Amino acid sequence: ESLHSCIGLLGISAGSLLLAVHFYSSPRAAPLIPSTALGVLLLILSALLAYAGIWRRPQNGSLLPSLCLTISVFWCGYGVTFILAGHGTLGDTDDLRDAVVPGLATFTLALLLIAVVGFLCREPLLAVVSAATSLATAHDVAARHSSALGSSAVACNYLVVCLVGGYFALGRILYFLTKGKIALPGTDLAKRKAREQSQATGGTMNPFAATGLILNMLSAGVFGCRLLGITSKLFMGQVPWLWAAGIYQIGICILSYRAMDVLMATAFGFTSILKFAGGYCLLSPAWQPEEPSLPTPFLVVFSILFAVLAVFLALQSPLDGLYLLVYVASCIALACHPRGFFGGGPQGVAVAIFGASALVTLIHLYNGKASAKIPTGKGAVKALLARSSSLKLREGSDVHAPYLGYSKYGDAEVLAFACSVLASFALTSSGDLQAPLATVVIPWVVVAGGILKLLGGSVAFARGKTLESSAFILYAVMWIIWGLTRYGGLSGTTRSFHAVVGIAAFLLFNGFIVFCTLFLNITWFIYSLTFMLVALSFFLDAIHSLPAGYDTAATLIFGLVSFYCFLSALSSSTFEGPCLPMGGPIVQLGGVGAATTKCLHLPARKASSVKRIADILRSGGTCGIPTDTVYVLVAACNRPDAVEKAHRSKRQAQDRPMSLWISSLKQLEPARHLFTPLLWDFMEAAWPSPISLVLPRGEWVDFLEMKDSAKYVGTPQSVAIRIPDCSVTTHLIDLVGPIVVTSANPTGEADTTHHNQVYAKLGDKVDAVLCDGPSPENIASTVVDCTKIDSGNVGFFRVGIIPKSQVLQILEQVQKK
Repeated sequence: ESLHSCIGLLGISAGSLLLAVHFYSSPRAAPLIPSTALGVLLLILSALLAYAGIWRRPQNGSLLPSLCLTISVFWCGYGVTFILAGHGTLGDTDDLRDAVVPGLATFTLALLLIAVVGFLCREPLLAVVSAATSLATAHDVAARHSSALGSSAVACNYLVVCLVGGYFALGRILYFLTKGKIALPGTDLAKRKAREQSQATGGTMNPFAATGLILNMLSAGVFGCRLLGITSKLFMGQVPWLWAAGIYQIGICILSYRAMDVLMATAFGFTSILKFAGGYCLLSPAWQPEEPSLPTPFLVVFSILFAVLAVFLALQSPLDGLYLLVYVASCIALACHPRGFFGGGPQGVAVAIFGASALVTLIHLYNGKASAKIPTGKGAVKALLARSSSLKLREGSDVHAPYLGYSKYGDAEVLAFACSVLASFALTSSGDLQAPLATVVIPWVVVAGGILKLLGGSVAFARGKTLESSAFILYAVMWIIWGLTRYGGLSGTTRSFHAVVGIAAFLLFNGFIVFCTLFLNITWFIYSLTFMLVALSFFLDAIHSLPAGYDTAATLIFGLVSFYCFLSALSSSTFEGPCLPMGGPIVQLGGVGAATTKCLHLPARKASSVKRIADILRSGGTCGIPTDTVYVLVAACNRPDAVEKAHRSKRQAQDRPMSLWISSLKQLEPARHLFTPLLWDFMEAAWPSPISLVLPRGEWVDFLEMKDSAKYVGTPQSVAIRIPDCSVTTHLIDLVGPIVVTSANPTGEADTTHHNQVYAKLGDKVDAVLCDGPSPENIASTVVDCTKIDSGNVGFFRVGIIPKSQVLQILEQVQKK
């Protein structure tokens, strides 16, 4: 960790050194580093900083991830601008100034905010780096407006950043080489880590929210600088800032889902769409002389989505909810002004977004680091809702727990359904077939309906929702292809046979999804069925048989259904109980999934989950649990009814009897006199491990209080017993007592290597599943025949993960002892 912590600052130092050399040599006719080469190097370093910002675990409240990600965005946009300048795309000096100043001005304030929080929260090293970089960007802005200032001050500030980063790297290297004996002042991470952990108890839930807000500052700064007269025009040279902000915003959206902050992730997804649309508008002069027009109905719908999300976000954090209202005003301003992003009204709202984003960024940064928090109104909302008997907020770490167990992501269905609304209403714009790019439709359809819906489908797949993810991904591909074809000028006035065949294939695939949703719920069935109407309009258009108004009506119906799904997913993720129900399945399956209550899926990482599984086992239930090999089905030994149930659910073959597991040899200590010394020593040497020992059946079985369960375990002559090398499993056995174990799959099928497969294979025959993701091994345990061990020989019923040679080596060591 100590070496990885300096990757970010070493990257910042390297980039600062490059910029220092560039600005020192810029007065020359030929700079030491050409603009194109400098831009490429900055892009490489920005990728390194992005890795450092994501890798560094932010739970301890450090400012390093925010600093690394912020400078990564800065150098990404700055590097592309240098590349454009190197190729002569930006033209004269005024164009270069108008291109870089919005980004420089934004990061001057953003890095200053990080520096202030760093000084207040005793992070002097990061504060100096942030302050020096902020001063460098401020001097850069001043030098581009007045040539008399020169560029030496910019180079000096970057040199300070380089020296501070080098000092930190030297301190970490000395600390590593001397094994902690030498630590330069300010570089001792051990003390800092202890202080961070003591302050992290009240940190913000989403540590990446501050970076997402800085990206909102960046996009707003591009348009705000034009209104304030800092830049003379809006043109394609400012697109790198907007699209860099959009790309990183999608990344922050994904990281917010990792932080289980669904509402902020949805908000960042929404704002990324506006960034790509703004960049698209600034690029439009490349293919048409006039300014592009924005579809008014779409922007009105977008403002409604922002408003609804702001209301729900205010229940989680009133400050963030109020902040999101400025984007409602932005969408309304874009809808009302005929010039869109080029108009004064939207640019005025952009200035408001810039100021609001800066204020909320400061609060998020400070609350994520300091022990004393700036109030955001969250407590007042909780107190208000506590008086209501009908509305109760979902709280706790299990808010977004998936149905099929553990997932690293929150539920992204809210964003996916919202993107369906946006894409459908964007398609209501007819556009001009002779000039399809004159109307801004592609960003709404491709980014919202395509890229973000692909993100939602990927997250749904990670959460075990296979059908939902398949639908989202299929619809995303359809939106991307049809959006680019119809509104990108690719289709023209004629349609080919290949387009007809492709759309027919989509209709066929969607027909299968419609059929599958019959077994899911009513809302999903209507959602997929109405998309069939949209796909049918594409098909009719391809064969030149589209009735007048049919495509508009189909997209409006699909948009309204998607809006209901959006509200339902939003309310179910915010409140306890279905405020807007999705309905039950239209067709009820008769096998797996037919029960009225779902099988419990509990994360194995939590002690409370293990305790709950223990309660179920003590009550006579059967559960699927993880082990040191594959997943198994278990029942408590002292519950013969549960053991019989597990035996029946397996359709157990006679040559694969159920085995017995204990957590420690202490459970067999009362019966130690019944075992030979060699066998007892062999068990001590072999366990805990994935080695099952088949022992002669005897009176020792009675000491485990198996009662009537004994007839289902082993054979009349022998019993297989094991102590697993898995802390979760042994802790469960400590709570329950000895357990009867069998593989979590029907006899004859492959071993179960993931918690999702337990319920899929056994269905309602299992009462609960303890979820721990993929199995550590895909091979079962080794089964050793110890019935004749006193003669010095052992046999093997099955050679599994432990090889035969290792077992024989253990036996040889015991015999020597």
